[in-house]
Amino acid sequence: MAPLHHCFPPIVCVVDFHHARGPEVETWIGVENGADPAADNEWPLLPFMALSDGAHATTEDFSYFTLCREATLDGPATSLFGISCTRQLDANDLINRPAEVTRSTVQKAVVVITDSPQHFGYLREKLSVVTKAWFAQKYCLACLYKSSSGSYSIVILPIWTSWRLVHHSKLPAALLTLSQGFQASLAKTFKDREHERDQFFGLSLREIIHEYKHQTLVLFKCCLLQPKMLFFGSSCERLCLMQFSLISLIPGLIRNLQDCADPAFNAYEENLEKPASLKTSERASRFLANSSSVLAYMGLPLQIFGKGSLFGPYTPLQQLDMLADRETKSYVVGSTNSLLLQQRDRYSDILINLDEGTINISSPSLRSALILSTPDRRWIDFLTQAVNDTWDEENPGRPNTLGYSGSEEFIRLQFEEYLLALLSSSKYRTYYEAHKDTLKGPVINEIEGDPAGEFGNDFIAAWEKTENFRIFNRHTDEHLFDIVVPEHPCSGGLTIEDIQRRLNSQVEALHLDERFAHGKETLNKHFAEGQKKVSTAFNNLWADIEAMREAQRRKRDEEAKAAAEKAEKEEKQGSPTSSISDKDKSNGGSRAERASAYLSSWGQWANEKRAGWRKGKNGPASPPPTDSPIEPKKGLDEDKAPEIVESKVESAAADQTTAVKEAKVNGDKVEALASADEAQAKTGGHPDSAEAATAVGKEVRTSTQSATLGEELKEAKVEDKPESASMDR
Repeated sequence: MAPLHHCFPPIVCVVDFHHARGPEVETWIGVENGADPAADNEWPLLPFMALSDGAHATTEDFSYFTLCREATLDGPATSLFGISCTRQLDANDLINRPAEVTRSTVQKAVVVITDSPQHFGYLREKLSVVTKAWFAQKYCLACLYKSSSGSYSIVILPIWTSWRLVHHSKLPAALLTLSQGFQASLAKTFKDREHERDQFFGLSLREIIHEYKHQTLVLFKCCLLQPKMLFFGSSCERLCLMQFSLISLIPGLIRNLQDCADPAFNAYEENLEKPASLKTSERASRFLANSSSVLAYMGLPLQIFGKGSLFGPYTPLQQLDMLADRETKSYVVGSTNSLLLQQRDRYSDILINLDEGTINISSPSLRSALILSTPDRRWIDFLTQAVNDTWDEENPGRPNTLGYSGSEEFIRLQFEEYLLALLSSSKYRTYYEAHKDTLKGPVINEIEGDPAGEFGNDFIAAWEKTENFRIFNRHTDEHLFDIVVPEHPCSGGLTIEDIQRRLNSQVEALHLDERFAHGKETLNKHFAEGQKKVSTAFNNLWADIEAMREAQRRKRDEEAKAAAEKAEKEEKQGSPTSSISDKDKSNGGSRAERASAYLSSWGQWANEKRAGWRKGKNGPASPPPTDSPIEPKKGLDEDKAPEIVESKVESAAADQTTAVKEAKVNGDKVEALASADEAQAKTGGHPDSAEAATAVGKEVRTSTQSATLGEELKEAKVEDKPESASMDR
């Protein structure tokens, strides 16, 4: 069916933000003198829709909204669509600033209201140019004027002037024309483009898929379930365009939004007729007015904004009463006010936060219905890959290959085929359940089981309860599956390729390449710094070692030089030099000399005693003996003298044995040291040092021989002991 448009000409108005009264409509352009469309159609919220919350934070912003047009003699009540361009100017930049301008900025919006959003893309560009030129005057406001001949022109009016004080009949004589035919050109343009193919506007589908990936399909299927969808974002234009892009994925819906402004409107269903014929060669008519086209025969567009539904791209807080009304069952609305985030559970089943890029589903039943099946994930992953492979950062809306794959038309065609497959599969399922008792086999031999299950059983069950499914099922033929194959575009079970593709997409979502690149760069930087530090430390250590070696070499040279000078000096004085310590030599020599002297004194005394005894036995009395080294104590018995002597001899012999052993040990050490010094002196030392070492060796050997002689004397005394004893007796 054709959309119910009744030649509504576009009208223009200017909305101002008054410092005391708030937003208000200043004037209307393109209407009869004295007419006020806002009052005639009950548009009290128009100024709040035109000046969005937060518009003061940007230099230029756009707002998109819907309005209700009351029934007239020309046609029934319908929906209208408005687009506003808001700009602001610093009040200090105004020329001849009047006293009534008390705020720091002057903020105004130029609004165009039409009966279809089809040409909003074209209209936005022209509206931006006109508003920018108007504010560039810094003292003027452009206005549209209709002359007596019926032509329109833009004229100049001071920006602070109240429009209510200026009569249109006086404008041509008082004001300067800025450009000609703005409003007339709008009406003419819309009429000329009425039969052209749909001109889609909004955010680029490539950008949406690149940002949201598989969540794009979740949002698309969510629209078909008709829940309460709330979009939030700080940018009003991005907020509105996101919604228009989403609903444009349903073929023909942009041209059939006549019921979206009020939940009570239901003109689309009331005038809808069931197609009776089909031309397979004609996929779609220009605006789906021809019921014989394939898309119209398949029941498109699905009317998701029928009775009980509402569409408000930008919805101010003053319109929340309509959202909370019992008659409002579902809606797709957007808001820039963060107060709605605090009451999201009350006003939404699903919240899409564009600032954070998150989707929050508060309804458990909706969450389970929107779980993507394996064929769904395979399909959207394929589409995402096609976009990512042709992504161009400088121009996101166009593939870098300039080809068809990954383009806007490519994406729309893929969604169209997906939707047709869904409609055909649901019809197949309905037909099979209605005739399962009479059927002996599958309706189509190539189809096994329920093809609608590949779209998700929970989703199909929830979709069959919606108003758009009821309208579709009622006004379409039950054999739609004969036109389009009832099969998912990516049907089939889970495969290894699906797992790999899903893992790759998850890895890409983590942006590991970017993180690893940054980490690799940091690691290389630290590694280079560490390598430099290690190299410096090693070089410093090697330099220290070389310096230490040089110092030791110099020390050895100095010691050798000092030893040579000392040896030369001692040689001149006649004293031997040796490397053996004087302490060891003195200890070894003194002990050997004391032992030899002690034994010699006892030996001499014993010989004299023995000689005296022999003379007393054989001849006259001998002269008195020399004094003994040890005088007997007074009062000692003479008979015990031999025993005392014997004990003294034994004690002296024991001391002598100990002394001999110590002398041997010290002698060995000294001899070994002397041998070593002698050998060193012979190999590389000084000749005087060699001679001194040889002399010390000889002295040591002499001391050792003296100690050995002492032992022999002891043995001799022991042998003479029996003879001395007999002589004493």
